Amino acid sequence: MSNFLLDPEKLCSDVIAACKETGRWIQENIKNIDNSDIEEKDRNSFVTHIDKQAERQLVSNLSLLLFDADFLTEEKTATPSRKNLTYRWIIDPLDGTTNFIHGLPCYSISVALTKGKEVILGVVYEINNNEMFYSWGGGKSYMNGEQIKATKTNNLKDSLIATGFPYYDYSRMDDYFMVLKKIITETRGVRRFGSAAVDLAYVACGRFDGFFEYGLNPWDVAAGAFIVQNAGGSVSDFSNKDNYIFGKEIVASNNKIHSKLMGIVKDAF
Repeated sequence: MSNFLLDPEKLCSDVIAACKETGRWIQENIKNIDNSDIEEKDRNSFVTHIDKQAERQLVSNLSLLLFDADFLTEEKTATPSRKNLTYRWIIDPLDGTTNFIHGLPCYSISVALTKGKEVILGVVYEINNNEMFYSWGGGKSYMNGEQIKATKTNNLKDSLIATGFPYYDYSRMDDYFMVLKKIITETRGVRRFGSAAVDLAYVACGRFDGFFEYGLNPWDVAAGAFIVQNAGGSVSDFSNKDNYIFGKEIVASNNKIHSKLMGIVKDAF
């Protein structure tokens, strides 16, 4: 049925190859976008034919790697199976579409594989820098062949935190800005890149010490959160529980500052 059970590293390598192929296609077609191609699915949630075709390509290639697997995809180009399948791919073909359509060079491909409720493989491909972040099983995390680890920063005052601004759900915006104000004043600074998958990958490799955001979907965070955990970091929802993939809220950190970051978030939310 699958080579995953025999060789998880090989499967991860095959997923990486699929992401690179799709990444090349995205870059080759970036000049073929104009305003008439942009659809607004929901408020400030955009999609182009590039997103849809990239997703179809990924689904096609991943289907060859694991025959009996379901799909959860952002653009819904794959019809979920009615069978109760053990494995499921969670795919974002272009995380950071708003950046993409405005020519800002930060967007990524995110692919996770779950077995039941457990993530067992994660790949995030930051296309413009040609940086591939990945992990499988309960092992280590890597970027372009080199092992990566979360930082060892112990204090918030020495940390750099990433976030994503509310862009459609403004019901919690006041709480969000309470958190943002406190983090700005108690850390080295805050960055907002516009791709949650990249933010999480950067926590995993030590560029950021932490990340928080609400209003996210499973395809935004499943792969990146898994990579953070296998890089020695911690991931939770705003209640410090584990409903961060489907709960639309996430806090990720190097583990050293997690309780302090969670304290700020919980006080506000």
